[in-house]
Amino acid sequence: MTSPTDGILAGKVALVTGGGRGLGRSFAEHLARMGCAVGIHGMREHGPAEYGEGTTLTETARQIGDTFGVRTVSVLGDLTLADHVERVVESTTKELGEIDIVVHNAGGDIAAAGGKPNPNDAVMIKECDVKAVLDRNLLSTILVCQQTAKRMMPRKTGRILVISSIAAFRGNENGAIYSTAKAAAVEYTRCLAVQLRPYNINVNSLAPGDTRTGRFLGTRHVDPARLVEEGTLDRVGLVDEVTRVVEFFAGPLGDFVTGQVLRVDGGSQCWPS
Repeated sequence: MTSPTDGILAGKVALVTGGGRGLGRSFAEHLARMGCAVGIHGMREHGPAEYGEGTTLTETARQIGDTFGVRTVSVLGDLTLADHVERVVESTTKELGEIDIVVHNAGGDIAAAGGKPNPNDAVMIKECDVKAVLDRNLLSTILVCQQTAKRMMPRKTGRILVISSIAAFRGNENGAIYSTAKAAAVEYTRCLAVQLRPYNINVNSLAPGDTRTGRFLGTRHVDPARLVEEGTLDRVGLVDEVTRVVEFFAGPLGDFVTGQVLRVDGGSQCWPS
């Protein structure tokens, strides 16, 4: 099924971090549908297979390129390390050209080595897990934004979209460190948006609620009543319902929007951000 936005970003280059599976893969596919050449970052080559959403990062990039007729490249790296971030950006640029759109999706509530910190709360979380969660969600945001923004500034154009979480906006007894990291990432994007206004670079944040990715469904029990797909907003969101919002931030409708955070959660939170 075609969309009015198909091909609308032809000639643009996008980088999607955490793009091998889940929301990240969907973001990459959607930008490819809109005509972007896409750099698809992952931390592990076999990451897409971990929750049954693919085989390898290389194959994921190839499939997206073939399906939508755009150039793609897969790039591996640990985004908590500055030299890895620089290499990811350089590799994407070398293969595809200067980056116009960044969707920073890497992060999450799992530690860098792969296991989910348990418990991830304000009192009992271990020091190593605190660092892992903060580094993956906050430090990676800062490093990716720094590396991409400084390349956009001389050209006076660019879009940066950081994927945060509704966890950033309310207390969470079992996810205090994750919520803190996401809240800090949101504030960082707002500050960055102010700094980059003179350079015509838009910086925004998209904050999903519960979304039925492979990882979400594979790491927790979900009430079956919340897995309906229509008839109520009190449910777990579909991946595509979150992904479509990227059209707004990356495309022409977002030309004059910056410094904003948009919750995509079916209204589970309805107070001002």
